[in-house]
Amino acid sequence: MSNNTANTSSTSEAISKATSTGRKAYRGEVLHFLADPAKVSEEESYQYFEDGLLVINNGLVEALGNAKDLLITLPADVIVTQYDNGLIMPGFIDTHVHYAQSEMVASYGEQLLEWLENYTFPEEKQFADIEHGKRVAEFFLTQLLDAGTTTALVFGTVHKESVEAFFIVAQQKKLRMICGKVLMNQNCPVDLSDTVESGYADSKALIEKWHNTDRLQYAITPRFAPTCSTDQLNKAGELLKEYPSVYLHTHLSENKDEIAWVSELFPDSDGYLDVYDKSSLLGRRSVFAHGVHLHDHECQRLSDTNSAIAFCPTSNLFLGSGCFNLKQAEEFDVNVGLGTDIGAGSSFSMLTTLNEGYKTQQLRGDKLSPYKSLYLATLGGAVALDLEGTIGNFVQGAEADFIVLDYQATPLMDVRIKRCNTLTEKLFVLSMLGDDRHVKATHIMGEKV
Repeated sequence: MSNNTANTSSTSEAISKATSTGRKAYRGEVLHFLADPAKVSEEESYQYFEDGLLVINNGLVEALGNAKDLLITLPADVIVTQYDNGLIMPGFIDTHVHYAQSEMVASYGEQLLEWLENYTFPEEKQFADIEHGKRVAEFFLTQLLDAGTTTALVFGTVHKESVEAFFIVAQQKKLRMICGKVLMNQNCPVDLSDTVESGYADSKALIEKWHNTDRLQYAITPRFAPTCSTDQLNKAGELLKEYPSVYLHTHLSENKDEIAWVSELFPDSDGYLDVYDKSSLLGRRSVFAHGVHLHDHECQRLSDTNSAIAFCPTSNLFLGSGCFNLKQAEEFDVNVGLGTDIGAGSSFSMLTTLNEGYKTQQLRGDKLSPYKSLYLATLGGAVALDLEGTIGNFVQGAEADFIVLDYQATPLMDVRIKRCNTLTEKLFVLSMLGDDRHVKATHIMGEKV
């Protein structure tokens, strides 16, 4: 292993002759994370190979190391694909995104509650039609893959058909995706409302059909506390007890007006998080989007239950919600992943999300290193989703979802990278100037898509 950086000199992408086995290899600069840079030294948090080799066997990682050491161990007929002038990394992981909002990105001029009323709810009404859902899911997943995102935790709509459509398309693409039907029985349009009973029955049917089918998993998905009665939240908690391997996915403390509304609706609860806690919704596979305005005792409770926060900086800035306190989350050892939060977020690109994340922490007077940023976008997301060892890095046996970031995708990137003298500089430039144009290739289970 080497932690020294160097630019590769060749601009070619060379591929050797084909093989009849399931084994293949990819050569180039390789980076992946082993731990959270906030918990260990930065140098201990990652592995970087200036001339590395990633060996895949039947869609899983078999080996990772220096090319000169591993090449001599491979049979002569193994495919070796070389990526030059770029960086091989695990695929990005988006821990909070709404596929049904793909076509309403960049809707002007509102904060959260008004934005939901004026844009989101009208858009989501279309997803009672499964064919509409499949069309949007195809577009959404193509956008994610183009941006280098290989796994996402996804909101459907209140319609069972929206989740059926999403899973059908994701299954065809052999993706590891998590999705759920929205639960919403109050403070919403009548034609976007379910009931305690129908929400439970529809969720149960979707879990039985789709959870752990191929690479698909299910998330019980109350929209957020204001649109769910106590009975509905309690029923979601019952579902979690019945199916302990599924996820819980909802929103938390995004906007100050929203928090005040929750206090009015649930006067017997000790804050926003406690509404969910009273319904037994916290746990190892519970992911709460945003958490922009959390109290210390709420962070402690999230930590105690191994629950996770999805940090969505692009959306938080777009809606004027505030700047997530990453240092507070680190202090209380809360699991944190990154989310684009399409459609309040304005880009599918995790690189763009890193750019915005850096700025939110600057506004707080804190620093966000490129190592922490890229950790959150990969292994941090896997930890938040309880999928460490399955996705997020290149440990042996992990699923081989990975990307190649292109140092020469734009003239500006090319010029800046050539002026970098350290790996830290290169990673920071990627996280500040990068977007979907800089994703040269996306591989799913070792296959380029």
